[in-house]
Amino acid sequence: MKLRFLNVLLLSAALAASAAAQTNTVFPWPTQPLTLHEALEVTLRQSPLILKAKQDVEEAYGIALELRSAIRPRLTASGMYQAVDNASIEVPPIPGFNFQFQNDQSWNANILVNQPVFAGGKLRSRVRAGDLTEEAALAQFQALVADAVLEVKVNYDDVLLAAEQIKTQEASVALLEQELTDQKRRFDAGTAPRFNVLRAEVELANARPKLIRAQNFFRITKNNLATRLGWDIPTNTTENIPLELADRLEARPFDLSLPVAIARGLQQRPELTARKTDVKLRREGVKQAQADYYPSVGIAGGYQWRSTIFQDDLSVNFDGWTAGAQMNWTIWDFGATRGRVKAAKARLERSEVDVDDTSRQIEREIRTAYSNFIEAQQVLDSQQKVIEQAEEAVRLAMARNDAGSGTQLDVLSAQTALTDARTTQSIALRDYAVALARLERAIGEGARLTSPK
Repeated sequence: MKLRFLNVLLLSAALAASAAAQTNTVFPWPTQPLTLHEALEVTLRQSPLILKAKQDVEEAYGIALELRSAIRPRLTASGMYQAVDNASIEVPPIPGFNFQFQNDQSWNANILVNQPVFAGGKLRSRVRAGDLTEEAALAQFQALVADAVLEVKVNYDDVLLAAEQIKTQEASVALLEQELTDQKRRFDAGTAPRFNVLRAEVELANARPKLIRAQNFFRITKNNLATRLGWDIPTNTTENIPLELADRLEARPFDLSLPVAIARGLQQRPELTARKTDVKLRREGVKQAQADYYPSVGIAGGYQWRSTIFQDDLSVNFDGWTAGAQMNWTIWDFGATRGRVKAAKARLERSEVDVDDTSRQIEREIRTAYSNFIEAQQVLDSQQKVIEQAEEAVRLAMARNDAGSGTQLDVLSAQTALTDARTTQSIALRDYAVALARLERAIGEGARLTSPK
């Protein structure tokens, strides 16, 4: 079976999260056992990690909008009113000429449209940089989504493991209580020494702390999962929060070869996409720096209203259109532009090195995750029939002890082996599930959401 399960799961969760976002609702505290599918829905809707990442994407979208606006016209409006002291207005010292070239009050208003025309390629480059900024932000968001999904899956499996460990330790305590009852009965009947009773009591006392620790681990893992999902724990709850899970530890099949996994990871890992996008952005940065070698040209046009200069009546005004063009060209700047170009090229070369390094790191992560998965799979396979054998060994040891051909040590040893087998199998199932989740994360499965909206 190909690795499509998590993609389908996340796509469904993303649609549910989008619907929830449109109604501005949050997921309430669950009253029914929580499935992994539902946990992922909650993660995409209200995980603190994803909520913060969405704001980073919004910031990047704002920057992209600003960059793309460089090629578009700008409409500006301005106005001014001025009043001055008559004593500060100069009158020409010409005999018989009593006229001043400024009124004590004046005003003007303008509407102007500016359109950049040419800037050495900088304008188009900034538009492309805006698109690339959005692309990079989306890739980074997808990486954070994949991290959040992985953490929730690991936390979910930890809770399932803790629940299984409680069952295992409870079963162990029950067997030892049964053994203690049996030894007390034998002692009262005079068929067993006091030593057997004492030993059974010691074994039972040694088993109870393991159950207590398992119960504490269960409480802690549930708290961790609730926090990861962004839930506020109800204030009236005790140390054991009311959170139950519906799924069970299981070994999902995986049939992807290592070469295919590496090829797929290099194709779809969002971290590598972000690095490649960064290279494109750095190229645009070089083009924008080189654009300063060329002149910039713009045109402008608008309409103006102003008060008259030669009359004191503010209601008298003049208006008319205005148009023009402007060119700026820095002929010599003592190496400032050359320095910016050199720095931009250095950033480009560094980003190209980052792409190669990220590719190697991704391959290393996939190889390591694949090796860990093989280990977990082999350990799990080795435990397939152990519990059945351990249960049969306990039954036989107890039967031999009842028949007088066995010893109490045989029974206690068989019970300890059964507890160890159950514990090992539950841990092996959890390790298998976590190893598979980490391998899928390394490959890039489940991270390909199209939008953080």
